[in-house]
Amino acid sequence: MSAARVDALAAAFRREFGRPPEGVSEAPGRVNLIGEHVDYNDGLVLPFAVERSVLCAWALRDDTAVRAYAADFDERSVFALGAIAREAAGAWGNYVRGVVAALRDAGHAISGLDLALTGDVPSGAGLSSSAAVEVSVAGALRDAFGLALSDPGLALLCQRAENEFVGVQSGIMDQFASVLSHRDAALLVDCRTLAHRDVPLRLARAGLAVVITDSGVRRALLSSAYNDRRRECAEAVIRLRDVLRRPELASLRDVSLDEAAALADDSDDVPLRRARHVVSEIARVAAAAEALERDDFTMLGRLMVESHLSLRDDYAVSTPELDLLVALATAQPYVAGSRLTGAGFGGCTVSVVQADAAGRFARDVVAPYEARTGHRATTYLTSPQDGLRTWRLV
Repeated sequence: MSAARVDALAAAFRREFGRPPEGVSEAPGRVNLIGEHVDYNDGLVLPFAVERSVLCAWALRDDTAVRAYAADFDERSVFALGAIAREAAGAWGNYVRGVVAALRDAGHAISGLDLALTGDVPSGAGLSSSAAVEVSVAGALRDAFGLALSDPGLALLCQRAENEFVGVQSGIMDQFASVLSHRDAALLVDCRTLAHRDVPLRLARAGLAVVITDSGVRRALLSSAYNDRRRECAEAVIRLRDVLRRPELASLRDVSLDEAAALADDSDDVPLRRARHVVSEIARVAAAAEALERDDFTMLGRLMVESHLSLRDDYAVSTPELDLLVALATAQPYVAGSRLTGAGFGGCTVSVVQADAAGRFARDVVAPYEARTGHRATTYLTSPQDGLRTWRLV
């Protein structure tokens, strides 16, 4: 955590509320190396936490009011614990309200408090700024009230807030990555069992780095086809129960690669194309984890490219801009692999590159991309970081 960021947030807290904060929490954004749109299909994912994060400063009140202040926007969201209503769709305050409501619904005893937030996770870029807000707020409340809530339990509560209060039917990956990640490792999560473990990501030893490229195309999951993809996957499960004569089939996780490949030959059969992506992507995540265990970044890069093509062709969540970024990146001899990351429909790509050539990425990839699209792209050099952290200030 940057001391300068904490000091700036504490100063904003004092200006807004007239007193110092008692504590602060920090929750990072995440980038997903591989495993897209499989978390809500009981699949495997392989994200890691990035340096960019959301900080939440807090102080207790002696009433039942919650006053939340977004220092970056100079905006406020104020509500009473007994009447937590939704704000307009897309409002940042809904993430705060959703977490507080989920904690109360789960039976946790909380009272009023003041919150101030600041963050440098770009919104709408596919780096899960929403989960970082949720986790930072939940971490602050857990610390403030001494709640008996485990790290996995906290992540699940934040997912519930996003699903039930905000209305985005996301899986568990974003919240798990923001809470449970560790430095120098990716987090392999089985989204069915919630089993998770660190997978070594020895980038520096291999002379590699991860570059995230923000396409400059914003996305909004509530107005995108994200929830449509969840519905199409559910339709695919129903279809496959009949076609495969497996009435017990509960998830695409239980469909084999051979079954998915054979059933998705008809390009007009949308649910089965969605199923083919999910089933093949789960297999790619397992292969990627094995590759990282032996530092096989060539294999990781190949799997990343296969993932992007599947997301483009079978899952239809890429955009011309993301496709162009990936094509420009993979044309460079110093790039091991590249793919869209996050839900798609805009946002970012993630690329594994030779560290000594990372500076050339802007010239070889970003500059021609901007010239051809008119969008301004931003790159972030990143490495795996720790998840949720909390501190007491007084």
